[in-house]
Amino acid sequence: MPTVLIVDDEAHIREVVQYALEREGFTVICAANGRQALQCAEDHHVDLVVLDILMPEMDGTEVCRRIRASSTTPIVFLSSKDEEIDRIVGLELGGDDYLTKPFSPRTLLARVKALLRRAGMEAGGPMTAGPLSLDLEGLSLRIGAASPLRLTKLEARLLQILMANAGHVVGTERLLVHVWGRRGSGDRQLLKQLVHRLRHKLEPDPAHPRWLTTEAGAGYRLDAGDDAQR
Repeated sequence: MPTVLIVDDEAHIREVVQYALEREGFTVICAANGRQALQCAEDHHVDLVVLDILMPEMDGTEVCRRIRASSTTPIVFLSSKDEEIDRIVGLELGGDDYLTKPFSPRTLLARVKALLRRAGMEAGGPMTAGPLSLDLEGLSLRIGAASPLRLTKLEARLLQILMANAGHVVGTERLLVHVWGRRGSGDRQLLKQLVHRLRHKLEPDPAHPRWLTTEAGAGYRLDAGDDAQR
């Protein structure tokens, strides 16, 4: 399931949002200020950030700037201000959406799901790329009309991020953080072994991969186009 980081100095807001998201199956991490938020983003894999603007220690705009320096993780801003200029500034900083307080948890949940769906990481339902259909909950992969292939949890997480970025190279470090969930929990050799296992399930000829290719010195790429079909 996707992991959401909630950043707000109001404990009540954190609790309400956490309850709403966890009921839908999301993994939730909470931070009470900007500095805690950056540490959480450093220590954990995060799929989306719900970020308050006005906070002690470091405000949300600065947190957003620092996250955006190295990540495209979707960000939903929260604010008690409703002026149009705040909306413009928030989104120009790299935010993906904006809600003003008070807000409905149901509305926030809908926005979160929409952003994750756009990023290819929505909770629930299959994820598709070309003829590939990945069921994260059921840990299975279907290629076209063929019978589903069983996957391990790590194989599914690797395929998840590759499918979300189909046709593009995904860097090794980003793959390590996404698959193992925390910096330092995986290494390049483990990633190679995981790719090797996934190729044996995915490729008609694993020694000459057409779907999952290695980009020397950069990372890996999934080609889900018609020319890669079995």
